[in-house]
Amino acid sequence: MITVRYFAGAREAAGLPAEQLAGPTSVAALRSALVAGHPALGAVLPKCALLVAGARTTSDEAHIPDDTTVDVLPPFAGG
Repeated sequence: MITVRYFAGAREAAGLPAEQLAGPTSVAALRSALVAGHPALGAVLPKCALLVAGARTTSDEAHIPDDTTVDVLPPFAGG
């Protein structure tokens, strides 16, 4: 299981602050699973940074180990 935590606009699009998912082992698979489970994320997710175990990843092939937390962070504005 991985834990996915949503922040700001991603939380609003997902409709919940966090969830646990079984199965996605890559960033690409996770993105697909998130949009399938929460269609509103389809518009937000491409703009979001994904932190896998606290480190930003930009590769869809990046592996997500079991028992990992992934944070979905939309762009932040302000100062």
